[in-house]
Amino acid sequence: MKCVDVVVIGAGAAGLMCASEAGRRGRRVLLLDHSRKLAEKIRISGGGRCNFTNLFTDPSAFLSDNAHFCKSALSRYTQYDFIDMVEQAKILYHEKKLGQLFCDDTAQQIIDLLKHNVLLAGVELQQGAKVEAVHKDQKNFVVQTEHEKVQADSLVVATGGLSIPKIGATDFGYRLARQFGLPVTDVRAGLVPLTFSDSVLAFCKALTGLSVDAMVSCSAASFREGLLFTHRGLSGPSVLQISSYWQTGEKILIDLAPDMHLSEKLQEVKLSQGKSDILTVMAKILPRRLAAAILEREGVSGRIADLTSVEVDKLHAAVHRWQLYPSGSEGYRTAEVTLGGVDTSALSSKTMETHACPGLYFVGEVIDVTGHLGGYNFQWAWSSGWVAGQYA
Repeated sequence: MKCVDVVVIGAGAAGLMCASEAGRRGRRVLLLDHSRKLAEKIRISGGGRCNFTNLFTDPSAFLSDNAHFCKSALSRYTQYDFIDMVEQAKILYHEKKLGQLFCDDTAQQIIDLLKHNVLLAGVELQQGAKVEAVHKDQKNFVVQTEHEKVQADSLVVATGGLSIPKIGATDFGYRLARQFGLPVTDVRAGLVPLTFSDSVLAFCKALTGLSVDAMVSCSAASFREGLLFTHRGLSGPSVLQISSYWQTGEKILIDLAPDMHLSEKLQEVKLSQGKSDILTVMAKILPRRLAAAILEREGVSGRIADLTSVEVDKLHAAVHRWQLYPSGSEGYRTAEVTLGGVDTSALSSKTMETHACPGLYFVGEVIDVTGHLGGYNFQWAWSSGWVAGQYA
């Protein structure tokens, strides 16, 4: 039987960071991943350029049953620490918007950097190594792969969540947590497009590909960013953000023109350009296709001078208070993250070690900590992985 100090299961963002940090401390580390392709989620992220962190990373941008849990790790390994590592590797990057940092070239640069750090730290990396069983004897963890049996003092679970199963996402981490008696919160798809049925779906389909700046709200949160109409419903950053807060059966409210007050604008134009066609006026406020679709849906047409106060109110509500009830989401197939996971009450926020089973650690997305869109989830992976790497 092979003997090492640490086995890390999962060579994604958090696992790579944890393994290199533990190896740097002189620990004998074995890093296992069931996929033959390294860190696929990093590779496909950010349109292939990897939104690797956010300048505005703050605990308030994370969802968890315990909002305080993420604070320690995020403060001890910050976005600036990761940026320093990127700069030292001479990887060029840029801020796209809202503090979101992307590689100028390709996400592969981040993967290569993390792999370099792992190998430099003396870590043994095994890809295509599926873990078949894990148990703990009186003192050590025993990990059985397809190829060998390994004994270790510490076991780090960095297996991610259920999002994007086509690149290998599984529930392995949750099953392992339950095997060791740890609580796992309910999980669901997060940062995911929302779907609709019937007339709303038909309305969205007709506008597929059109995007607009919008404010999207539910009872728990509001986000102003781009909104995208799709053949399945609504997507775009504002919708992905709200999906993490929206609950099944709940309505969402959309303001399609958050910088203006439509009824006041229409009254102004009514007085100064009364002969103008209502579509011509609306097309100066919204994309023409969207304006036409709203007017058709609301049954409003003709000259603006002929608009009744009831029609003005109807159009104002259609633009500023579009009320919708999503039928669901596109699910894990397109979700960027998994909400929920290993209950933080079972873990030390300082070390990521489980209270009930010394030597067992969980890091990254498998934990019940989920960030907003825009590099926050990668920062959680770096921070939680780094923290565990100081102790495992």
